[in-house]
Amino acid sequence: MHVDPAIPGESAERGEPTPRRFDAVIVGAGPAGASAAILLARAGWSVALVERQSFPRRKVCGECVAASNIGLLDALGIGAAFDRLAGAELRRVALMQGRDTVLAQLPHGEGPGHRWGRALGREHLDTLLADAAEAAGATRLQPWSLQRIEGSAGAFRLQLREVGSDRDAELQAGLVIAAHGSWEPLPSERGERRDTRAPSDLFAFKANFSGTSIAPDLLPVLSFAGGYGGMVVADDGLATLACCVREDRLQALRAARPGERAGDVVEAMLRAQCAGVEAALEGAERHGAWLASGPLRPGIRLGQGDGIFRIGNAAGEAHPIVGEGISMALQSAFVLASVIGPKRDALVDGAAATASQADALDAYERLWRRRFGRRLRVAATFAHVAMRPALARVAWPLLQRWPGLLTQGARFSGKTRCAPEAQQLAGARR
Repeated sequence: MHVDPAIPGESAERGEPTPRRFDAVIVGAGPAGASAAILLARAGWSVALVERQSFPRRKVCGECVAASNIGLLDALGIGAAFDRLAGAELRRVALMQGRDTVLAQLPHGEGPGHRWGRALGREHLDTLLADAAEAAGATRLQPWSLQRIEGSAGAFRLQLREVGSDRDAELQAGLVIAAHGSWEPLPSERGERRDTRAPSDLFAFKANFSGTSIAPDLLPVLSFAGGYGGMVVADDGLATLACCVREDRLQALRAARPGERAGDVVEAMLRAQCAGVEAALEGAERHGAWLASGPLRPGIRLGQGDGIFRIGNAAGEAHPIVGEGISMALQSAFVLASVIGPKRDALVDGAAATASQADALDAYERLWRRRFGRRLRVAATFAHVAMRPALARVAWPLLQRWPGLLTQGARFSGKTRCAPEAQQLAGARR
């Protein structure tokens, strides 16, 4: 892993960073941000990729990459590495609730080439993509944290601080792309996030285990009161157990087990309420501590009126029950690159940048809603049924009688399809 310790343009004599201008500054080096950096750098843009975390690092995530996205990884230059590291092909889905399990086939991808999804830990996937972005010509600033954004289209100014030090720096950018995660909002959004806490907020948890009895080709989905989750076997046979729990439910669970860590409380609940989890973890060994993040608030976050382009979870987030987070991150980066990539001069230079960016932002946001809006709505429907025992009791007999409904539900959620713009741009890049 490369960590850039200095801002480009730093004066060696004085040790003071001087402003450096880029066509685009991308905030967040996860799958969305790194993918956008690769695509724009290849298109001739000067790109800075800013990430406050050091890689490699574990991250709360279900870690599934749907078949429709593996071709995108090929186009980004990491397909061979992904193929070498990732877990087995995921061909079956299991819905687990209480002591019951319903099994069904997962639908295969609709595009050419890859037919089945696989799983890879984010400590590997994110590092591969960030390294590829740097190799493509992007300037990687890591670990640096964004402090504030000023200015407007064609003349943005971003104030950064090196993590773990008091070094500050300024970047100038023609265009800004937000690619931060669910729990890392832009500085301008942090106050609103704090002021709008609600009992329905979801908190996410993840742990890794070795020695589980989960079949390598199986993707179990968990349904329980106040939340939902999933399991998958990823790289090196290491299984991921991840879930989302409503804040009010989490508080009740912790009150019943005072003094215990939140992750341990959640694991005990999952073992007690879902026989499939207890069976899968019997004799297994947990690797590392439980990770927790939140609050997660699924929904669309476009249209902020600040002139910033948003991709990945910064643009909109589906309930993780359908495992579309990485898919939407990758595909939204390609969709954005298809809109702005060929228009660098008009978007970042001169007095026309304001009008040009406004038009491009409007076009991109309308396209994003067409490509991903239904995924959010379908995921929300599945999540609300899974979290509510009364609704789940109505749906369960239907699923037991017709397991194929799970297959159709996975297909309807968008897992088998890739945004056409992403397919076209990936095909041109391969």
